[in-house]
Amino acid sequence: MPNKLNNNGPEAIDIRCANDQKISCNSCQLNSICLPISLHVDEINHLDEIVQRSKPLQKGSYLYRTNETFRSIFAVRSGSVKAISVSDNGDEQVTGFYLPGEVVGLDGIANNIYTNSVIALETASVCEIPFHRMTELSARLPSLQHHFFRLMSQEITQDQRIITLLSKSNADQRIAAFLLSISARNRRRKLSATAFCLPMSRTDIGNFLGLTIETVSRVFSRLQKQGVLNVNRKDIDIVQIDTLRRISTGTT
Repeated sequence: MPNKLNNNGPEAIDIRCANDQKISCNSCQLNSICLPISLHVDEINHLDEIVQRSKPLQKGSYLYRTNETFRSIFAVRSGSVKAISVSDNGDEQVTGFYLPGEVVGLDGIANNIYTNSVIALETASVCEIPFHRMTELSARLPSLQHHFFRLMSQEITQDQRIITLLSKSNADQRIAAFLLSISARNRRRKLSATAFCLPMSRTDIGNFLGLTIETVSRVFSRLQKQGVLNVNRKDIDIVQIDTLRRISTGTT
């Protein structure tokens, strides 16, 4: 997040992360959240004033729980988290995974309570943005308001993608579409789209996709035997991404 400026002209602005002075916001994977291109330097300072940075969440720790009063949205700065809902009979359903550069907490806006619980999949750091301050600042900064609307639009789009993903007719299609989703999200963060580590367990993947852990493991093994993937525990190397796309659409 922005902290220090070097005002030697527009091309020379170097805004350092308050959490790590070696990181520039220009290259930070959160720059689309913390540093909208349309914001001026003084507007960035206003935004930085409302952001709260807490200690890292440890694996298994809750960021917030279902039915807690909605107060803030959160940007994942490092690590990853999962969102879950709990049915009336106590069954947990994974409703989403969030990677660095993505925002959680928007589910609390409608009814002023969080409808999901969010849990760290690994050690994770987040930036907390109190919502009342966000709306107050957005009213004064139209460019920030526009950026926030874009975040909400992305959340709606992501929900639609999840519905499409879960409508896939077989396990191979669901797994392929899931891996392509992670690939695309990595690409947006300027990371490798074909070689990455899955932070979630096979159990969580199965829960999210409506598959058993045994089915998830069998599909990964089959895709590896077919030469589509190289799989080493949580490390995934997509060898034939076009084939994976065809599998996801059922055209193979």
